[in-house]
Parts: sequence; C-alpha cells; structure tokens
Amino acid sequence: MLNSGHTVLQRYLQKLIPMAARGLLHTKNSRLYNMNCFWLIRFSTEIVLRPVSSRHFYLKTESANADSRQENGILVNNLACMGVDVKMVRRRQPGILKKQITNEEGLKRFLQSKGATNEVIASIISRYPRAITRSYECLEKRWELWRSILMTDLEIVNILGRSPESFFRSSNNINMEKNITFFCSLGLTSKHLCNMLTRAPRVFSNRMELNKQMIDLLHEICLSLGGENPNDFVKHIISKNVFILLRSSKQVNANVEFLQSSFHLSNEELLALLHGGGADILDLSNEYIKKNFTNAKGKLLSLGCTEREVDRFFISYPSVLFLSSKTLSDKIDCLLQAKVHIKQIVEMSRILDISISTIRSKVKELEKTSYDLRTNGIGILSLSKKRFEAKLEKLHSAQRLIKRTESIL
Repeated sequence: MLNSGHTVLQRYLQKLIPMAARGLLHTKNSRLYNMNCFWLIRFSTEIVLRPVSSRHFYLKTESANADSRQENGILVNNLACMGVDVKMVRRRQPGILKKQITNEEGLKRFLQSKGATNEVIASIISRYPRAITRSYECLEKRWELWRSILMTDLEIVNILGRSPESFFRSSNNINMEKNITFFCSLGLTSKHLCNMLTRAPRVFSNRMELNKQMIDLLHEICLSLGGENPNDFVKHIISKNVFILLRSSKQVNANVEFLQSSFHLSNEELLALLHGGGADILDLSNEYIKKNFTNAKGKLLSLGCTEREVDRFFISYPSVLFLSSKTLSDKIDCLLQAKVHIKQIVEMSRILDISISTIRSKVKELEKTSYDLRTNGIGILSLSKKRFEAKLEKLHSAQRLIKRTESIL
C-alpha cells in the first residue's frame, strides 16, 4: 500500500513541476493555493514548496544530503581543546571537519610518544589537517621507514614541525619503501638519504616511477655530454640539488639545453658546469632563468662588458640566475658607487652573494682608512665579519703609523 501511494505521489509531482514552471500554481483554484504548509518529498533531491505571499508559491530543490555538509561538532571541539587553529583548518582542508571517523587523539598520543610537544602537535594538525585521518598502524610503519634513514625520533619531529605535509601527505608506505630501495641501488649512502629527507622529504612521497624517470634523464644527459660514470653524475647532482627530483623532466631538460646554448658551451664545458655550480639552478623555472639571464646580460653589456666577459661571468657564477633583475642591478650599482670597476665585479662575481647593506657598511668603514677598492681589489668585501674586522684593525694601525711618521718628518 505504501509503495502504491509513493507511486501516485511521484506521478503527481511529475505534473506539478511543469505546472509550477508555467505559473499555474498562482491561481486561486489551484489545490496548492489553499495549503498553509509545505510539501517535503525525499527522493534523490528534496522538493520544497513554500508560501511566499498570500498569492504565490515558489519551487526550490535542496540536496538530500544537506545534513552531511555540516561539520562534526565533536571533532571541532576536540581539535580546539588540543590547541589546533580551527580557522586555519577550515581554510586549508575544510572537508576534514565533516568527517565522522578521525584519529586526532591517537595521533596526539603517537607524536607525544616520539617527543613532540602539544604545541608542535597542534601546529602540525593546523597546517596539515589530513594528518588526523592516518591510522596508528600507518603512522608506526611510516615512522619506522623514516628511522631507517634518520638517527633519532627528534630529527623526525623537527622535520614534521617544519613540513608536516612531507610525512602525512601520503599513506603509501610501500611506495616509500620502494623509493628507499631504489635510491640505495644508485649508490646513494645513508648520508645522501638523510640530506634528501631533511631538505626535501616530499621526494620520498613521489611515485617511485617518477623518481626513476628523473634519474634516467640525468643518466642520458651525462652520457650525451661524454660522461663515463652516470651514477656518479646523478649522486653529485642530487647531493647539490635534491629539489630537482620535485621538478618535471621537461623542465630540467629545457634548463640544460638553455645553459649550453646561452653560454656557448661545448659538451665537455657543460658537463663541467653541471658538476659545479650549474647543478644548483636546474630546478628553477625555465622562464625565470631566461628572464634573469636576459636582464643580467643587458645590464653588463650596457656597462661596457664584452660578450665573452658576460659568458665567463655566468659560467663562473651560474647562481647569479637566482637573483631577480632588480636585486642584481641594485648590487652592481652599489659597488659602482663605491668606485669599483665593472671588470672587477665580472672577475670576482661571487661578490654579488653579499647583501647590499653589508656592502655599504663595509665600504663606509674602509673609507675611514682611505682604502682604495679599485687599486687594492674587492676581495676584502667578501671576508667574514671576524676576518674583516681584523683586517680593518690592521688598516687603522697602518694609518696611525703613517700619521706618526709624517708628524716626525
């Protein structure tokens, strides 16, 4: 009987909705006009008829799962009591707060057993809320894998404090185990793996096939440039720039081709560059490198440098491509104002590692000793603070001696 009534109701609604669309519900003779309540019939959606005025109704469809969109109040309260920034959770991963089954208390006990403070735990959950969905077994296995690389629990806690995503982003422990085995097969030592996990832990969450694809590319680059030991080449590149494993093969390959064509390098010269400072910039955006190269080259040429001098400048200091065009321009202008010649800057390009404020303060101190940077060289500017102060004291002593001698004469 219930099924029969349900069928009749469905048929009635099929007639009702077109009527509503044509405005037929607005007439006084409509059976719906005299209703002082609303219909609520649940199928895949809720169809709701509500009185709008004494003469009109409107038709509204609402999801039958409206209640499921509400946050889990118990979970929200639990997180708040733990010191978690619930507002941050809503911004980052709002769906987590609607889950009915979570493991926030288990996660807290687990991390406490590893030496994490309540403040660190709250910060981890605030920044990566998905952490509370990991089971105890998953956490234990992942911790065991990380401990096979790192020496202490505290090291792992410190990494989680900086980058919680690196540990909780994936629950695929089998994939991480495959990555560890794969990297070891390349001859990477525990020291290499520790460096990788400390600096770029997301590498171990990559699919092993993706990491292998990048390693195969590095092998191909080495062999195509005349290298004889591709595994040593890979170890060197990764130890210098582990972030390369977080980039696409297409991006890295484009950067290698750009270095060779822009700096006019032979295969042998390019291989040497990649064994040196060139490895540091392989993970940068290709567009970023091109933009910075174009602006830096234009700046140097405008100051009287030759094409060959510009090439030597980049080859000796490829890390200059990290600097934005404005930063590079400001540093060069600062040195020129101190009466340093552009040729000196090109020949000692690492002077550009120094901040503008440090350059200015050192130049100001040297001016008091009448030190001529163009005559005596700019190497003094790159000295550490302790060595610079010692050198400065010697210069002051020499200046005082000269003045005493002149007064005697």
